[in-house]
Amino acid sequence: MKLSSKQFERMARRLAGVAAFVVAIAICCGLHPARAQEKQTGPLVLDMKIDGEIGPVLATYIEEGLADAAKRHASLVLISMDTPGGLSDSTQNIVQHILDSPVPVAVYVAPKGARGASAGFFILLSADVAAMAPATRTGAASPILAVGGYVIGIDETLRRKIMNDAQAFLRSFTEKRGRNPALAETAVTEAKAFTGEEALKGNLIDLVADSPEELLRKLNGREVTRFNGTKVKLELANPVQQAFALSMRQAFLARIVEPDAFFLLLIVGALGLYTEFTHPGMVAPGVVGAICMVLALYAMHLLPVNLAGVLLILVGITLFVLEAKYTSHGVLLVGGIVAMILGALFLIRSPLTAGGVSLGIAIAVTLPFAIISTILTRLVLRSRKWKPQTGVEGMIGQEGTVVGALSEGVEGMVRVHGELWRANAAQPIAEGTPVRVLRVEGLRIFVEPTAGAGSKTV
Repeated sequence: MKLSSKQFERMARRLAGVAAFVVAIAICCGLHPARAQEKQTGPLVLDMKIDGEIGPVLATYIEEGLADAAKRHASLVLISMDTPGGLSDSTQNIVQHILDSPVPVAVYVAPKGARGASAGFFILLSADVAAMAPATRTGAASPILAVGGYVIGIDETLRRKIMNDAQAFLRSFTEKRGRNPALAETAVTEAKAFTGEEALKGNLIDLVADSPEELLRKLNGREVTRFNGTKVKLELANPVQQAFALSMRQAFLARIVEPDAFFLLLIVGALGLYTEFTHPGMVAPGVVGAICMVLALYAMHLLPVNLAGVLLILVGITLFVLEAKYTSHGVLLVGGIVAMILGALFLIRSPLTAGGVSLGIAIAVTLPFAIISTILTRLVLRSRKWKPQTGVEGMIGQEGTVVGALSEGVEGMVRVHGELWRANAAQPIAEGTPVRVLRVEGLRIFVEPTAGAGSKTV
């Protein structure tokens, strides 16, 4: 079916209205009412976990958990930790939120055999209460520079700057927490590690407890000094423990940076792009390869989480445009939908999304956007083949009627679309004869009789 420009404009306006309506519905569906809090029979203890490498996702998780604890007036936030370390920026982010938390925070290296190494050592010593389970260790906090999991060499001056900055950062809160800054610094300068008993004896931690329940019993009635100097007595008799778990989005992003997932993403991404470059037109390998490669770059910490999200959204939009231009039997469209949903989930902290985009909103907005943008792009591409309806080009091929007889070499008058035009013809044409416009020169048109009309001698 051939659409005129006006019909195209009307369709575009309708599609835009449908898109706005769908987005509004999606936003309304995403605004869930506040969850009714369960009735509590005792003081609330919010349980959180740091399990695995510390990165932007865990930093956001800790921030959201501490904010939720403050909102619910919890008596204590208990962070159980088992980590080999992680990114410096994310560690500093977590430490800052622990120091600023209006709710006392206890960091507990557990279970038995766990470790709070490297970045975890900083987090442990920043807490109001630092505790460890038996057979755990902490320390070994010397900073290193690594790209994609590989340690890179640095010159001596830069090494000293990094070490001095890490030592100053550690001193800035261990002294105010009443712990042993001199011993703590050896974990940075000498990469020294400590067992739970050694850390307790060296005044690095406050308690050694066999289980979270034992830790809470030991903390009940204990007075702790907050970072601002105020003293708070912990009332933890018969506590109500509630877990604050990673959201689906945070759990997914945390899994991507695991070595197995990163390795698979890198291999699949490289193979997909190689296959597409060597066999152009296969489409599917290129789509999968592009998405996996962006995810792999994020897993290697070469792309910040928000930048990776924006890049995935751009990949999705590009695939929508290509779907409208080329026949891929829906492969490009599906790839674009996947890329855009992943990109939305990656937007953890941005000016537009604040706390992040939920999976429901991501799907509800992406699907109609994909369909509408593909339809509009196809209409735009098809409109380029339409014959112009206005201007000089729009006159060519139009039919009219002779109202002033035409003679060879002598101008006559022709009515086209209700307008009178001066006209010339290569042969005499009588008045009332249907004619077709051949070309336009200035304000003069050149015509010929339409098929079957014939010509009449004037």
